[in-house]
Amino acid sequence: MAYFGLILSILVIAIVVKLLVKEIFPQAVLLLAGLLMIFVAHLFPDFFTKNLEQNNNPLFDTFEFLNKSFSSINAGVGLMIMAIGGFVAYSDKIGASEAMVNIALKPLSFFKKYPNFASVLVIPIGQLIFICVPSAAGMGLLMMASVFPIMVNLGVSRLAAVSIITGCTSFCIGPASVITASATQIAKIDTVPYFIDMQIPIAIILNLVLMLSYFFVNKYFDKKLPKEEVIHTNISKEAGSKAPAYYAIIPILPLMLLLSFSGVFQIFPLDLKIETTTAMFFSLLVGMVFELIRKRDIKAVLSGLKTFFDGMGDMFKSVVTLIVSAEIFAGGLISFGFIDGLINLSQNLGIGALGIGVLMTILIFLAAMLMGSGNAAFFAFGPLIPNVAAKFGVKATSILLPMNLSASMGRAISPIAGVLIATASVAKVPVVDVVKRNLIPVFSVLITLLIYHFGLCF
Repeated sequence: MAYFGLILSILVIAIVVKLLVKEIFPQAVLLLAGLLMIFVAHLFPDFFTKNLEQNNNPLFDTFEFLNKSFSSINAGVGLMIMAIGGFVAYSDKIGASEAMVNIALKPLSFFKKYPNFASVLVIPIGQLIFICVPSAAGMGLLMMASVFPIMVNLGVSRLAAVSIITGCTSFCIGPASVITASATQIAKIDTVPYFIDMQIPIAIILNLVLMLSYFFVNKYFDKKLPKEEVIHTNISKEAGSKAPAYYAIIPILPLMLLLSFSGVFQIFPLDLKIETTTAMFFSLLVGMVFELIRKRDIKAVLSGLKTFFDGMGDMFKSVVTLIVSAEIFAGGLISFGFIDGLINLSQNLGIGALGIGVLMTILIFLAAMLMGSGNAAFFAFGPLIPNVAAKFGVKATSILLPMNLSASMGRAISPIAGVLIATASVAKVPVVDVVKRNLIPVFSVLITLLIYHFGLCF
């Protein structure tokens, strides 16, 4: 019975994958599969996980789960994604994106001859940004607003640019990361030494492998694309969109605010931390002030807000609904005992410290890939490690560190991960095509992680 839920979960995953491959509406597939699993788990609680909230009515308990998921996501990451989507649309409409690209392309024009080389240089920059903005979806969309237009105007294909941007979220490290916070709490060590002494050295090696892999993978895939799809700008060319050069500050303003007040780099002597959504709304206001100074027409400026709200609406119907559906699907897997089954499997194999470290790293990678969430996977497996490490006489961090990294790696190749859904939607490219480009680089760094880390620690 210990593996009953795990086996059923794998069967459901196989059916869902088959339906998604047939290009059936993904929101419907994930939502219905998740709700069905949750309903069955409520209906037969003795066969599945025991941590479900129950009011003795399986049907309404299931829809209460749906209600809570919509409420929590819309109030948090959903609002953030919609705000970023609206801001990107507004920046494009007023010509700010075009102004930024025109300025950036002058010093970067050399890279037009080497677009693939230019694209991989974004990876270390993106990693630094991800340390300060530890939300994968938020960071991905910020880079879509600021870096993506520059990349495609340098000749990088849309798919290559999106794959690089999502690849930048492969390593969830830094003091602001919730996985880092959880790992240090579990291991009972300070965050800063864990970040500087453990995460940074291995992250440097893995980023180099990631850059090398993406260079060749995107070069290979781009050769198969029609020429018109390789070089295709994201910037609006509407009549009258020509904006002054100083408008270039608008698309990168949210990023500047988040880096300046991130809590990681204390650039200004102010005890202030700005959230992503707050930065979006503030930057929108700055854009409206610029428009008012330029046009001196309050009616036209206020009418421009329609573009912002339209952008928010587009993000909701295409991205947020898919994230909610993926959340319901992940909740269904958890209610079926998917995580519990994997944990029982790892505990009952009877292998040594090296074997258990490798196994836990791979299991958390697979769990994150299937559920689209690195956090959920790590939170489920992480607390088990101190006892496992003590049993084998090794440090807890020797197992926690690769698990920390593999959780975010798995998310980077999950077609239901929020960051992939959101960035692909903005770029208007299929999520599955982004996953195809991410597979080899991510598996390359996973293998490098296993060989390098466990070769040194065991």
